Amino acid sequence: MASTLFMNCGTKVRSVIGHLSPLSQQINVSVKFHPNYQSIQKAVVAHNYSTTTTTTTTLSDGKNNAISNEQVNATPTAKSTYKSRAIKAVPDNEIRKSVFISQSNDIFTNLALEDWFYRNFDFTNHHVLMLWANDPCVVIGRHQNPFDETNVSNLQKADIALARRNSGGGTVYHDRGNLNMTFFTPRERYNRTYNLNIVTRALFREWGIKADISARDDIVINDKKISGTAAKLGQPNAYHHCTLLVDTNKNNIREALVKDEAEIVTKATQSVRSPVKNLVDVNRHVNFAQLLSAVGYEFLRTSATELHDGGRHLMMKQRGFQLINPTEKWFPGLMEIRDNLNTWDWCYGKTPKFTVQKEIQLKSEEKDHNVQLNISVNAGLIEGITLIVPNYDAIPVVSTLRGTPYTEEHLNNIIMALKGVSGDNVKHAMNHSF
Repeated sequence: MASTLFMNCGTKVRSVIGHLSPLSQQINVSVKFHPNYQSIQKAVVAHNYSTTTTTTTTLSDGKNNAISNEQVNATPTAKSTYKSRAIKAVPDNEIRKSVFISQSNDIFTNLALEDWFYRNFDFTNHHVLMLWANDPCVVIGRHQNPFDETNVSNLQKADIALARRNSGGGTVYHDRGNLNMTFFTPRERYNRTYNLNIVTRALFREWGIKADISARDDIVINDKKISGTAAKLGQPNAYHHCTLLVDTNKNNIREALVKDEAEIVTKATQSVRSPVKNLVDVNRHVNFAQLLSAVGYEFLRTSATELHDGGRHLMMKQRGFQLINPTEKWFPGLMEIRDNLNTWDWCYGKTPKFTVQKEIQLKSEEKDHNVQLNISVNAGLIEGITLIVPNYDAIPVVSTLRGTPYTEEHLNNIIMALKGVSGDNVKHAMNHSF
């Protein structure tokens, strides 16, 4: 039977956007929301700016036959089928577009705003592009392990926020030099290729920059990544969001995404690391405000369901640019979503179970022993600590850190404590581990 090793581990825009309505022309009208938010009858989606009324589409089976109330109130599957048919039957010229520009630079607020629209807004006749930027932060995908993507302890010391988003995909670094874009549509009209082409066409129209879309749906220039992509597909809505590097500090990207040397064994989604490039490195005239405007205008002048350039004529039919003030006053329930996204349970506790492995050297009177330290982590908490010694059984380690949140700092404390264990204790544990 294996002996137990005890240790004492101490815890140490352009200047003026042409389609932005003036304050004197504020519109305050009803917006149609989905049933899961029935308490909302009316909402202003921005301070001094708001959406216009969403057109209600009569349900049809696609053969000019109205769908009866009995059919609509049938099974959930039938409801979904009829709704899907109705969405597909909406002609392109009945779909209007808006560009929403978030006035917040807080990652948790912007992720909450994104989720609020996804949950509550009806995009049947109204497609939306949300443009936003954040203060320095690292954002991981829903199914990722933050400790396998970055050094969490270093982020905390540098006061860089770490956030877990609701969509899948890999880890990205955000700052004010990175433009974030979220394309909202009904699930039936989700089209990632369409969205990425909006971005590449905007770059070419404004600056003559030729960018390609990779097999992984990244936007690249000369095989260097300028944009990463992720999505959330649900019912009835979906969104596709992507980044666009304008003039982000690449040294900060490298430092923020450097992870600890320990090996992590996990089934979590792992990022594919790629060389990156800023747009200012391609064309020094590119700037954030002009890029925001260029992408927004390209979105508004393009038909809703196909990559047809409708020019200024189509753009003038759209709802234009709208500044969005993401506050509880204008978006009831927003702060609750934000607070949930900012909890330890969501950012770290949702991490899939993993094991940290680190090779260390322990000294005894006879010789040095190369051993492997294993730390099992479940729901973000240290579950067990063991030492693996060649030709011996695993040696369990008793520590006050069991049941506490895993961090790289705790890993280093465990290693330092183990190195301070006396040679006699090491020898005794090994002799009782056959």
